[in-house]
Amino acid sequence: MKIFVNRKIKWLFGGTLMCVLFFTLIAVLLMVFEVRNAAAYTIACFLLMSAAILALLFGYFREQHKIMENAISQITEYISGNKDITIECNDEGELYRLFHEVNSLVAILNAHAENEKSAKKFLRNTISDISHQLKTPLAALNIYIGLIQDEAEGLPMIQEFSRLSEQELDRIEVLVQNLLKITKLDAGMIVLEKTLENVSEIAESVKKHFLFRADQEGKEICLSGSGETIFLCDRNWMIEAISNLVKNALDHTGEGDCISVEWCISASILQITIKDNGSGIYLEDLHHIFKRFYRSRYSKDTQGIGLGLPLTKAIVEAHNGTIEVDSVLGRGTSFTMNFLI
Repeated sequence: MKIFVNRKIKWLFGGTLMCVLFFTLIAVLLMVFEVRNAAAYTIACFLLMSAAILALLFGYFREQHKIMENAISQITEYISGNKDITIECNDEGELYRLFHEVNSLVAILNAHAENEKSAKKFLRNTISDISHQLKTPLAALNIYIGLIQDEAEGLPMIQEFSRLSEQELDRIEVLVQNLLKITKLDAGMIVLEKTLENVSEIAESVKKHFLFRADQEGKEICLSGSGETIFLCDRNWMIEAISNLVKNALDHTGEGDCISVEWCISASILQITIKDNGSGIYLEDLHHIFKRFYRSRYSKDTQGIGLGLPLTKAIVEAHNGTIEVDSVLGRGTSFTMNFLI
């Protein structure tokens, strides 16, 4: 039987059998030789046999408990981040087969983690190389377009084409920068430099950045929240996250609409909400808007590239936060970022 492959189980059964046979033999001898008070001696032998068997069982299960505790501590250590753990399995039996399989699983997971790390590093280096290679021609093209515009005075068609070309180059540059940012966040290249920041000042910086565009388009950006709210965050990345949401709101609102940036703090949570009263999001798109390069079939935005919201989500999660969206078609959209204090 497979159960007897383990030597400790063999010893347990062997010891139990020896106890039974030994004390049974004594009881038989007591009866054969008609020893005085044989019944009392037989009971005493039974009690001694029971105590011996219980001692054997206690010793066996105590050792099994130590083995299991050691295995659990090793698994817990692996979950905590130590990838070099192994469970001792230098014996035979079903339990040690289980330990061997756990060790094999750990080795496979480590190999997968290493492969994923290598793949991320390759992707990071590839995108970084491509992005850096693109920067030089993009800068050159911007210079050439500027020269063409200077030379095309009095030629409105050429000037218009130059202006459109400049816009497309700006889109390419934004795409390259966003790809770089997302890739760096994914690869864990960026270490957030967290400092205590005033949320009101961060919101004011975002508003100033978009104030000219909002005035040009006849829209309003409103800020609402305590001027004393302090948050431990990376200022530049938090401005990036809020800016993406404000830009998204500006892209989907019309003249006379309002974009509001609100923040409030409770005992354990800071909430930053960006709301607008624009066109809203279709219900079928709500579950997909944080996917990279996702574009709704109803979208009228021809300039968007589908990286702003995924980048915002990555930044929020890097701050151990969550982001939620609530939208009513034709009435507006609300993005809420939640951060534990």
